[in-house]
Amino acid sequence: MAERVDVHNLGFDLVRATEHTALQAGRWVGLGDRAGADDAAAQAMMEILDTLPIDGYLMDTEARKAGYHSQRETRQRVGAGGPAMDLLVDSVDGVGLLALGRPGAISVACAAPHGAIWSPAPALYMEKIVVDREVGRALVAECMDAPAAWTLALIARMKKKAVRDLVVFVLDRPRHHTLIEEIRRAGARVQVHHDGDVAGALLAAMPGGPIDVLMGVGGALEGVLAAAAVRALGGAMLGRLVPRNDEEREAIQAAHGDHKRVYTAADMIAGEEIFFAATGVTDGMLLQGVSYAGDRATTHSLVLRGKSGVRRLIHTDHPLRESPTSSGVRVLSAPAHPSP
Repeated sequence: MAERVDVHNLGFDLVRATEHTALQAGRWVGLGDRAGADDAAAQAMMEILDTLPIDGYLMDTEARKAGYHSQRETRQRVGAGGPAMDLLVDSVDGVGLLALGRPGAISVACAAPHGAIWSPAPALYMEKIVVDREVGRALVAECMDAPAAWTLALIARMKKKAVRDLVVFVLDRPRHHTLIEEIRRAGARVQVHHDGDVAGALLAAMPGGPIDVLMGVGGALEGVLAAAAVRALGGAMLGRLVPRNDEEREAIQAAHGDHKRVYTAADMIAGEEIFFAATGVTDGMLLQGVSYAGDRATTHSLVLRGKSGVRRLIHTDHPLRESPTSSGVRVLSAPAHPSP
């Protein structure tokens, strides 16, 4: 059970972390070095997380998938002391987009009282459906097994629009070829994205946003991150863990019981004291990316709080300073401990 704690709006602390991470990651845009960008972003994220006024329990989004121990060990302790909080971060959601200079990469973080954030381990992947508050009350577990056309018709009725006017976010993966064909046969339009699972969920959950629904399989921990934002936005989400093989199916069964269970956003993030922050790294549908100009840089961020339902868009101007790189070259970068 999640602990009840009295905390200020931690979202403003989280956005310092995502801003700082985006500023560092932005230097890697278009360089083609996915691993280098991911490592630099992870280090930048940790620099700020360790200064937060909390006793934090950090869940990792990338280390287990990559098969190595990273800056963000699962359940690593972070923070400078304070209320016990669970943290879940993705230093760059869409690091492949960043490496190729493509739009849509963001840095994201969420927090909730300790015990509030569910862990999908040992699963790495999750099947998801995400919608906004207008559709949320009609989204039912049966949607996960229903033909795409049935679910899209339900969404269209709730939104009072034709199925042909719906826009569906789907990741560009071989496993989604059949789903994409189903959606197209139903008459809806598909936006196929190379990467950016969390950003896609945000776009689908955003009231009046450009995406009507996210469908398909993506990262499991990214699904939990998305659930935090979906809850704070008042949207709805369904998720089901997807084992890759029999061994993983048995491990999921042992950890969570029925591996076919359908989870809601409330199952993944308990309570209302939810904080979420995202900062654009490259320009995208959700947020503008980092812009550098001489000794200044600008970032665009989104901050959400579940309890109040407040959504803030923040445009920040940052001073940059010279700092050495490992190669000895001096570059302009953001201070490691930016002011609020």
